[in-house]
Amino acid sequence: MKAIVVSLAAALLVGLTTTAAHAATNVTVAADGSGNYTTIQAAIAASSTGGVITIKAGTYQGQVQIPASKSGLTLQGATGTSSDVVITGNKPQSTAGTVGSATVYNQAANSTIKGLTMQNTYGAGSQALAVYAAGDRQVYRNVRMLGYQDTFLSWGGTGSSQIRQYVYKSYISGAVDFIYGNGAVVIDSTTIESLNIGSSSNNGYITAAATDDSNPYGFLITRSTLKSSAAAQTVALGRCWHAGGAADAIGQVLVRESTLGSHIRQAGAWQDMSGFSWKTCRFTEYANTGAGATGGTSDRPQMSASTAANYTSQKYLAGADGWNPVQ
Repeated sequence: MKAIVVSLAAALLVGLTTTAAHAATNVTVAADGSGNYTTIQAAIAASSTGGVITIKAGTYQGQVQIPASKSGLTLQGATGTSSDVVITGNKPQSTAGTVGSATVYNQAANSTIKGLTMQNTYGAGSQALAVYAAGDRQVYRNVRMLGYQDTFLSWGGTGSSQIRQYVYKSYISGAVDFIYGNGAVVIDSTTIESLNIGSSSNNGYITAAATDDSNPYGFLITRSTLKSSAAAQTVALGRCWHAGGAADAIGQVLVRESTLGSHIRQAGAWQDMSGFSWKTCRFTEYANTGAGATGGTSDRPQMSASTAANYTSQKYLAGADGWNPVQ
């Protein structure tokens, strides 16, 4: 009997040790050395699946990569004020490549980033990503994404496979195609600011969707505010990006129940790109308000109420597994 008790105790100890080894890590990053790590990348390397990284106020230079192996990871600003924690870089795609330019490159499924800023300060002249979202079921809440060209990319690779992201109560800025890709993305209750680049005729494009034609959902901008100090009617809602010239990249964008500033074009709100007509893509609006909204023209297709019932945030993100992070 004693031998059995000893064996059971040993087995229990092994189990507890194993469980502890696989428990989610909770660590703090502080540039001043008052946390567990001084860099975000070091904290990510040390974190386990499902871990939480809390980042103290400060500015953190250089690219942050979250690999696919860190599923369920959370990065959060310590104060809850997104401007207090800034992850910054200034690499352009022209020299670093698309991945290399991204200030934050997030491949981890089921990950959450909240309460911080991610920016690329490179400016005009090249793609220069603030965020490259490359994993499924990602949530970005109370964040700022700041850039100029291609600020936020959702990209799941070529073909019909699709990743999903939910952006909530956040702020995104840029000038050229600054929300783009082929993912299923819901941007909810967010301020989207088009930078004023000083033109009297063309101050850029907000979206560049490359949704595969087999996927019904691409980008949904809902309950949001589109603003700019740019001249009236000089910013397009988006243009039709056939990534790599792919004929099946039939972008899908719906802007619904949002407030549109006077910077939004009346004619030409949707634009051609690289020889492809915007009419080859799936661009619509529904129930928008503000100076930049319209009752509907041939340039501003409006979705019917009956169709809009199937184009909700939940529908965009549900996929085959019923994911529903919507607030």
